[in-house]
Amino acid sequence: MATTLDLNHSSVSEFILVGFSTFPPHLLPIFFLLFLLMYLFTLLGNLLIMATVWSERGLHMPMYLFLCALSISEILYTLSITPRLLADLLSTHRTIAFAACVSQMFFSFTFGFTHSFLLTVMGYDRYVAICHPLRYNILMSPRGCACLVACSWSGGSVIGLVVATAIFHLTFCGPNEIQHFGCHVPSLLKLACGTDVSVVALGVGLVCITNLLGCFLLILLSYTLIVAAILKIPSAEGRHKAFSTCVSHLIVVIVHYGFASIIYLKPKGLHSHKSNTLMAITYTVLTPFLSPIIFSLRNKELKTAMKKTFLSKLYPSSI
Repeated sequence: MATTLDLNHSSVSEFILVGFSTFPPHLLPIFFLLFLLMYLFTLLGNLLIMATVWSERGLHMPMYLFLCALSISEILYTLSITPRLLADLLSTHRTIAFAACVSQMFFSFTFGFTHSFLLTVMGYDRYVAICHPLRYNILMSPRGCACLVACSWSGGSVIGLVVATAIFHLTFCGPNEIQHFGCHVPSLLKLACGTDVSVVALGVGLVCITNLLGCFLLILLSYTLIVAAILKIPSAEGRHKAFSTCVSHLIVVIVHYGFASIIYLKPKGLHSHKSNTLMAITYTVLTPFLSPIIFSLRNKELKTAMKKTFLSKLYPSSI
């Protein structure tokens, strides 16, 4: 990725990640242990979901195949940020090479937006299942599902390439301290010099906000139609059964966009560097950590399949 950009026009060859360096040193090992456990649990949880769906033929349906794709994007997203964060927590030399910064931004935006697109696709899947059940097998055919997943990954890759290319075609000729634990767009824009910085900032902002807002509005539209359809179901049991298939996805969407809005829509200048860093952690570490927990605990079919697949092998007499 980095080789596709002209890196020679900048006098900065590396950046210093300020991140957690402003925190008391005795807190850093605690942060390291906490974030490491959360990271390992995120990996284990998502791998467990993927293994369960793969091994249980009863889960070979669009909703769970989309969930597998979501788990892959989540693993890759955390992989692009968290290992570097963990290493820097125990290091006194918190620098990142220019090319590594380019790569981190590309992959984090690619997998982050792929995650948002897949959440949107999952909302559409629930809409079709509840509002058009008789046409579900036609609308959500294997080929159609594969196209939706491919479009989500392609869309994320395009946004990652556009953002990384736009940011790193700017000139960085002055300070090289990034006030963040990763290659954060707003922090990098503050270090760039030239007359086109404001234009790039506006363009990148429009691309990100348009896509995120578009995904959110499509999900909102899906659930508006879903709720309208559920309210028409005569029996309370039928309404509960229909809504229960959406609960885990809906909670993940609320968590995903809730933390994102706290970070990106907060008023500027009202928070210190330390509070901004901790708020960023909620989106990069906490949200991926919560996602597999929510899907595992709130989805009855998946939870039952996990017990059948794994606990029956460990404790045959208990299942």
